[in-house]
Amino acid sequence: MKLLKSLMCTIAFIIATPCVVANPLFDGADPDILIENNKYWIYPTTEDKAKKEFFVYSSDDMHEWKKSGPILEAKNISWIEKDGAPLHELWAPGIFKHNNQYYLFYAVGPQNPTPSRIGVAVCSTPDGTFVDSGKPLITGGTDFEAIDPMVFKDPASDKIYLYCGGSAGAKLKVYELNDDCISIKQECPVDTPKHFTEAPFMHMRDKTYYLSYSHGAWNSDTYGVYFATATSPIGPWTFRNEILKTDKHHAGPGHHSFAKDPTTGKWYVIYHRWNNAKTNDKMPEVRSVSIDAVEYDTNGIILPITMTD
Repeated sequence: MKLLKSLMCTIAFIIATPCVVANPLFDGADPDILIENNKYWIYPTTEDKAKKEFFVYSSDDMHEWKKSGPILEAKNISWIEKDGAPLHELWAPGIFKHNNQYYLFYAVGPQNPTPSRIGVAVCSTPDGTFVDSGKPLITGGTDFEAIDPMVFKDPASDKIYLYCGGSAGAKLKVYELNDDCISIKQECPVDTPKHFTEAPFMHMRDKTYYLSYSHGAWNSDTYGVYFATATSPIGPWTFRNEILKTDKHHAGPGHHSFAKDPTTGKWYVIYHRWNNAKTNDKMPEVRSVSIDAVEYDTNGIILPITMTD
């Protein structure tokens, strides 16, 4: 009987204890996440010098991760070479599910000598292979860099918004998409919030809209995450504070996404960082993807996030 009681107590403890993730998860940057059917899918920028393809990492428990792909390759994007630029790289994938289809939004850079562009590819499964729509969705300009797309469906209106922009122009843009998710219905007038550099992300909690974004130089320890709140998905924004920043062991955390675990109701932030911080005035060779818990105070303000290992 004592053994049975001990076993029952152990099982109860395991069920009640939240999942503790062993960071970092894997090499990569700019991660976006999809959660469905108790499975986690993370889509990062490939952390190598070529950056010509995307992969996806999947897990049932946030501990063991399986790499699949490539799910999209630059060589299969018909329009990518048409601008005549000598170099093209794939950055910052953003995943969105709608009408039982999966849409992978991504940036093609760099900005010079031709403007950066945002494309979208489609697949009936989350692990690819994704097929590009056949043309750029957005093309940047002299005062706007078309990078870092993320898509959010407003539960209050069912409108689908694409958030993007940043870096050199440090300018936020928001577009409403058509139901096909591969064409734009209209651009939405929106202010650029304080300390915005790039990588916007929108999530909603208790009727509050949270616009979070990266600030600082992506390849330095100045990189961090700030956020603003609003009563609508397009502002006006109330600037809040910084929630992720360099500490003694991790440098340059940023380009993140938020996700709510459907089983526990717990919120998490998924982001990239350099581990072992900065040594000899140099950043480490590669960035890695990590997940940490998010807490809100009684007024709905996101508390500073502690990076863990």
